[in-house]
Amino acid sequence: MAEEVKKKERPPVDPNSAKYKLGQIAAKAYSDAQAAKDRGEMVGWCSSNFPVEIPETLGLAVCYPENQAAGIAARGAGARLCDVSESDGYSNDICAYARISLAYAKIKDAPEQNMPQPDFLLCCNNICNCMIKWYENLAVELNIPLIMIDVPFNPDDTISDAEVAYVSAQFRAAVKQLEALTGKVWREERFKEVMESSCRTSRAWLAATAEAHWTPSPFNGFDLLNHMAVMVTARGKPEAVDAMETLLKEYRENHEKGTSTFRAEEKYRIMFEGIACWPWLRVTSNGMKSRGINMVTTIYADAFGFDYDSFEGMIKAYCLVPNAINLNLARDKRVKLCKANHVEGLLVHTNRSCKLWSGFMYEMSRQIGEACDIPVVSFDGDQADPRNFSEAQYDTRVQGLTEIMQARKEAV
Repeated sequence: MAEEVKKKERPPVDPNSAKYKLGQIAAKAYSDAQAAKDRGEMVGWCSSNFPVEIPETLGLAVCYPENQAAGIAARGAGARLCDVSESDGYSNDICAYARISLAYAKIKDAPEQNMPQPDFLLCCNNICNCMIKWYENLAVELNIPLIMIDVPFNPDDTISDAEVAYVSAQFRAAVKQLEALTGKVWREERFKEVMESSCRTSRAWLAATAEAHWTPSPFNGFDLLNHMAVMVTARGKPEAVDAMETLLKEYRENHEKGTSTFRAEEKYRIMFEGIACWPWLRVTSNGMKSRGINMVTTIYADAFGFDYDSFEGMIKAYCLVPNAINLNLARDKRVKLCKANHVEGLLVHTNRSCKLWSGFMYEMSRQIGEACDIPVVSFDGDQADPRNFSEAQYDTRVQGLTEIMQARKEAV
């Protein structure tokens, strides 16, 4: 009988590395929230673009259902929890993150990624309209308060004083509501410390993602999708500052040494548009790596870098996230990234539940391709439900994109 080939064990992660530090921050968010719950403190669930400065300043433990849903999906349990929600009457057409979250709120256990049940909800609508109904349903089903910040969609090219005043008033009102609800006290000095940490973290993150302008890139673009979780949840923490500044240092050292976390020859450079397909992340990553394609940039990585110099600047930053601005601004942000990072193609994930956004994205992608003179291909999928993802369709699209980029190179 042939002797079984043992898998080569990976060396332990260096505790001084950015990867280790970022992993510890992500894991600690869940353990800290559970510890707070065990102490009898109130714990919240929070949407990704809600101002982290608020719970961080008040010292509130919050968890992020989107991050939890991504973790559950990446570990192969997305379909199981989606099925629970669908059995309760929720449509298969709505966001898989929402279906996973609503299921978890009901069954209260998922070994793939558990987190404490909420006592309050923090939500904002500068992401998508589904988020509003998702959190409203959670509030009703769990009988807990929901605090909402309305960030209007901006059809203009600048943020008006009226919009800043409108959102600022809600920011302050949310603080008052949380003080009354939790007994925590807002301190302006602490708020300034959190803002300083948030901006330092953001500056390091934005500088790290910008290192992709080197050819070859010193990092694998899928790093951005993995490390983005800390930017969503913890950018106001001092440990996030340290982790992101370490990441920037490592990327710069990679360039100087001629190394990269992209473990293949970089033949082509693309921008990835849309939400990552977590159940198939390995498929999508390997499908590109095997063809020498490095995803060097994505708008959603930089979207969580909030750099500002005042309270008003912070409010403007939240009003300028990609999903709250008009087509021209959204397109120009992406065109800038494509040109700065020498992108040769655009791969678009049309997430099946983001139907309103998809129509917007089709036209925006066409304009990006035209402005940058690059080919654009898209594939249908689902960010967390593997039943709604076709590996064959994805691979065909990537193969087609590769052939176009190769033909262009050969024609030069």
